[in-house]
Amino acid sequence: MILSEKFWENKYKTNKIGWDLGEVSPPLKTYFDQLINKDLKILIPGGGNSYEAEYLFNNGFKNVYVVDVSKTALENIKKRVPNFPNSQLILGNFFDLNDTFDLAIEQTFFCAIDPNLREKYAYKMKDLLKSKGKLVGLLFDAKLNTDHPPFGGNRKEYTAYFESYFKMDVFTKCYNSFHNRQGMELFIKLTKN
Repeated sequence: MILSEKFWENKYKTNKIGWDLGEVSPPLKTYFDQLINKDLKILIPGGGNSYEAEYLFNNGFKNVYVVDVSKTALENIKKRVPNFPNSQLILGNFFDLNDTFDLAIEQTFFCAIDPNLREKYAYKMKDLLKSKGKLVGLLFDAKLNTDHPPFGGNRKEYTAYFESYFKMDVFTKCYNSFHNRQGMELFIKLTKN
């Protein structure tokens, strides 16, 4: 299975993006609405069309960064949010990032990468977050595909990746998922050790 830049770019160019909600994910919107510090430096890895970045930016969070390997996905954000700084739309691979953030938002990326990279993801996320930085978001809690994304999993599997690097503040069934994901998501809020 080759999940290359070309693979993802083709998905966005042909609009074969069934995971894309077309709006900010309800659980993340609820979380964002509780945030007070608008100066947080926020990363959205594998952000795609990132309605989350749009929502945050339009609500005063001006230090939001989206990284994706699809140029089309990043251009879609820029079309919707013309004032979004180009320097904060990073065309590149998450694993190549060299920066630090206060908060990372997980929305479909973890379950889109090759499952063999999940341990590497947890380690990289630890490196990218500042001391006491948080990883917040959603993970699929379901058996999904084995030969193409999205790839599923469960709390027990995921915990094994993160427990060495993060304090598990919240790791629970999501109560306010988007309608077609009801009962299939975990909401996580992890703080870097």
